[in-house]
Amino acid sequence: MKKPIAFFVHHQGRGHANRTMAVAAEFARDRPVSVLTADPHLFDGFSRDIELVALPNMIGAAVPTPRLYAEPTPQVMHCVPLGLTEMRRTMRTILDHLDSRNVGLFVVDVSAEIALLARIASVPAVQIRMHGDRSDIGHVGAYEACVGMLAPFDERLEQDDYPAALRAKTFYSGGLCTSVDRVLERAEARARLGLDPTREIVVAVTGGGGSGTPYAPLTVAARAEPDALWLTLGPTHREGHETDFSNLRELGWVSSVTDYLAAADIVIASAGDNTVHEVARVGGRLIVMPEWRYFAEQTRKAEALVRLGAAVQAPAWPGDLQGWRDLLARARALDGTALRSLYAPDAAARAAGWLEGLTDALWDCGPARAEPAPLPGIAAE
Repeated sequence: MKKPIAFFVHHQGRGHANRTMAVAAEFARDRPVSVLTADPHLFDGFSRDIELVALPNMIGAAVPTPRLYAEPTPQVMHCVPLGLTEMRRTMRTILDHLDSRNVGLFVVDVSAEIALLARIASVPAVQIRMHGDRSDIGHVGAYEACVGMLAPFDERLEQDDYPAALRAKTFYSGGLCTSVDRVLERAEARARLGLDPTREIVVAVTGGGGSGTPYAPLTVAARAEPDALWLTLGPTHREGHETDFSNLRELGWVSSVTDYLAAADIVIASAGDNTVHEVARVGGRLIVMPEWRYFAEQTRKAEALVRLGAAVQAPAWPGDLQGWRDLLARARALDGTALRSLYAPDAAARAAGWLEGLTDALWDCGPARAEPAPLPGIAAE
């Protein structure tokens, strides 16, 4: 029987779960797969046979005493408050599952602490790589504790300052997009959506992992370019003083983001992994406006996109008419080729193949090999 592969899936937004489903769907059918997450409903409707293990939701759990709350966090960790029953139950559930299922590889998406926990428990782990300023000892310790890292993006998007030794442990799947809708030609997409075939269309899109696209700057954009149609997809964030304009429409959640991206002349988006690759998949002209994330994750990804000529960016959302006109002019000069090249249609299959191959290699599931030498300091019996 093949060694099981287990996933820890963070439940903030849908990106981690969607990525896990995309990869797990490509595994061999006889590979046992389990998912540990605080929100099992993220996997509702997933057709592949997996074991779902519900974890306690630790977000917002109250520390029981002021003295425990005052204890500083050690530098090797990021979020480990003391005295939480939910945290003890989470770690116990993870360890019991890894042990009872004899898991061959634990894929962590994402948590530095849980990657370290796996190593302490003697379970091989792979950490999903994300951009950002992650040179702190907590991240580096977790990366070093893992048998490898999986980067769901093109190697050209790697940060220049990422250590060579850790880069050598990283498998780059190419740009992984979890959307599977057919990409239409622009005219066909506009006809399907009932949009003007000749008008310039700018689409601002955001996912569910943040507070939404700032709406006030878009009202300035709509005034700066009144002949363009401005559409927002996903949540928006209003400050309460905005003036609405007829060429700016909030569509909220839509059934097919892909159709709107294909219909757009220019897309404004955050630098989330799947969002970037959704735009890359249709080859759009991208204005990337990173959202605040821990460790400047989206900021560093946006820098890499701009460096490659795959997107343009402003230091902040423009608050004046000319600022928007200048930014749009730079976006119109993009041809979409550099961005499109960052999307890999086979990224999920490549990631799955690497994870399965790594698992089999670690547990010597191939041809028989000589008995390994005893570890230093451990006497052979």
